[in-house]
Amino acid sequence: MKKITALFLAAALAACALCGCKGTTPANSASSDETTASSGEAAKTEIVVGIPQDLDSLDPYQVGAAGTREVMFNVYEGLVKLNPDGDYVDAVASSHSVSEDGLTYTFTLRDGVKFHNGNEVTADDVLYSFETCAANTVNESVKAAISVAEVSVSGKDIIIKLPEVNSDFLAYVSNVYITPAGYTDHATAPMGTGPFKFSSYKVQDSFVVVRNDDYYGTLPALTKVTFKIFASQNDRLNALQAGSIDLATHLTSDHVAVIPDTYTIMDGTMNQAVALYLNNARAPFDNEKVRQALWYAIDIDNVMNMAAGGGVKIGSSMFPAFGKYFDASLADKYSYDPAKAKELLKEAGYENGFTFKITYATEYEHPYGDMAAVIKEDLAKVGITAELDPIEWSSWLTDVYRGREFETTLVGFDTSVLTASGMLQRWTSEAGKNMINFKNAEYDETFAKALAAAYDDELQTSLFKRCLEILNETAANVYIEDLPEYVAINPAFTGYEFYPLYILDMSTVRPAQ
Repeated sequence: MKKITALFLAAALAACALCGCKGTTPANSASSDETTASSGEAAKTEIVVGIPQDLDSLDPYQVGAAGTREVMFNVYEGLVKLNPDGDYVDAVASSHSVSEDGLTYTFTLRDGVKFHNGNEVTADDVLYSFETCAANTVNESVKAAISVAEVSVSGKDIIIKLPEVNSDFLAYVSNVYITPAGYTDHATAPMGTGPFKFSSYKVQDSFVVVRNDDYYGTLPALTKVTFKIFASQNDRLNALQAGSIDLATHLTSDHVAVIPDTYTIMDGTMNQAVALYLNNARAPFDNEKVRQALWYAIDIDNVMNMAAGGGVKIGSSMFPAFGKYFDASLADKYSYDPAKAKELLKEAGYENGFTFKITYATEYEHPYGDMAAVIKEDLAKVGITAELDPIEWSSWLTDVYRGREFETTLVGFDTSVLTASGMLQRWTSEAGKNMINFKNAEYDETFAKALAAAYDDELQTSLFKRCLEILNETAANVYIEDLPEYVAINPAFTGYEFYPLYILDMSTVRPAQ
């Protein structure tokens, strides 16, 4: 879980002096003329949140980017949803139970839950949502879990029968967002049951939500949230320095060093598997020895320290928030060894090296551009030429993620559900999300056995950990770290909570007292 601490960085003052930051007046909100509670006047109930990328879809079942999902958490809900402790708690359902054989889930629909148009949620809406999700979701792991389920209704109860035990099923249910039956305008006017409802959206500019005064749960203290979209991290940093936004997440230590001390800084981890992802279908990365050589040639510790300011070293597609599945020992399987890298390159037929591109999104120049620069220097020492290829995030999604038109790319992957299968399914041979074109018969077989072992937690855990070992042994990618994450918040607000996944929950944020 993310650990929340207050950071008091003396370096921030010195850095601000260097870049001309005053750091003597409170950060101002661009969304409200109200003053802060600490001044003895009216508390601020509107907030501006700076986000580093545009939304890839407003349709709940077409959201692919983690940055979009964390924003839409405020608008859409499932029968259950994740809380900051990593537990799946009742949401649109008031309660749920599981049969002794683990095959039948019963959810009781909560009374008085309303959509943002004021209509009360019915069992028909739930059935429609499950059918729509099973047919249309871009989340393959959710689709696989939901499409085999038999969903029926008995009064207020939603009864779901599974053909086999799936210990992760509750997590997948959380991703079946409940929407009005027959509603088809989500792409332009999303309609959910969450604590905030859609107000407006301007491409590459802003996504605005307002408080849902009909919300069945605790009403948010905030009346309006403006998610301000920034084309680059530098633009977002400038906005922080100017005090024109109130909250920014996913910041690095370099960012923190130049943020005025008029912000409160909180720290945790990103909960992502950051790596140099390799297109296993492209030469020379179709050669396992070349992939292993890259890992030996890159000083991972130096990349972490120079480009990210720390973090948690990983050795496969898993991060520490997953607890029992995370294997810290994999992080040290490939020690920095340029001589070993040269030896492997020679064995692979690349004694004289080769040239390739490292693609990354310009919106994430920090840390990915910084990482790429450090990696480039390391690879040059073994005769490999890496060319930096920054592109816009929208192009990255289209060309790299969906089109698989890349050689290598720096990015971090999380999952929409807190399950090992959610992280590992994407690397099975036929998975649509398998952008690196990784194909390994043992991996596929082991993953399938892990899914089938839902009745035996110890066996399932060992099988998932074997999947992680295969990714490591074959050097499917050069795994780097779970990045450190810093959050800057205007002290006029409090209550921000970290989650073990990408979630930006604005319902807990409130004016400081």
